[in-house]
Amino acid sequence: MADSFFTYEAKGQVLVIHLPKELDHHNCRNLLNETDLLLSENYIVRLVFDFSKTAFMDSSGIGILLNRYKQMSRSGGTMTFYGASKQIIRILNIGGVAKLIRGYGSKEAAVKG
Repeated sequence: MADSFFTYEAKGQVLVIHLPKELDHHNCRNLLNETDLLLSENYIVRLVFDFSKTAFMDSSGIGILLNRYKQMSRSGGTMTFYGASKQIIRILNIGGVAKLIRGYGSKEAAVKG
């Protein structure tokens, strides 16, 4: 898995998470641990997920998104995403995530929300 790493970009109280090509059970534990640390050390009010490189996501990815949605909701924060392909949007719809998290066509729009 050459492209299995996450990168993060903090802009004030916004954290942009750039997702890898595959978001599956193999790398979701890393995402959970890394975002736990980032959220505990920073006052983040918006999480933005970048799906522009993501071609595959399984139920572990949906679980992570739902977990982070609940966490952000409890703290009064919000979540958005951008760059999702038709296949990823289909997965988000099937998993019920698209009803909870608003998707945008660009990074700028997702950050502004």
